[in-house]
Amino acid sequence: MNFSKKSPWILHYDGSSCNGCDIEVLACLTPLYDVERFGVINTGNPKHADILLITGSINEQNKSVVKQLYEQMADPKVVVAVGICAATGGIFSECYNVLGGVDRIIPVDVYVPGCAARPEAIIDGVVKALDMLEERQKYARKKDK
Repeated sequence: MNFSKKSPWILHYDGSSCNGCDIEVLACLTPLYDVERFGVINTGNPKHADILLITGSINEQNKSVVKQLYEQMADPKVVVAVGICAATGGIFSECYNVLGGVDRIIPVDVYVPGCAARPEAIIDGVVKALDMLEERQKYARKKDK
């Protein structure tokens, strides 16, 4: 894996989940799993983020928030959907206000399976997102020349 010249920043957003995947995302930041070894930094500002990591399903209340976060991120950007709820709506898919997975609102690049997704799977998804981000950055540099 080739690393970017700059450390990729992740914006984590919890759609409407049971918090199982959120706990696993936080576990990735602990010294046991240490996702920061890949240069990843967790940020709260979408204008600084390169990767949008979403847990939980999309519902009527958060669809505009997710769109807005995605649009505020600078290109190139990558979206990672963590857990079955972010992929399809999961166990909440039959609820009256749940629209489904994240891909119903914004394009998703990497899906991380699981209920709740394991930290190892989340880190694997982030590493795949880093590869995609590197390719998009190379393409953007060639396009600018």
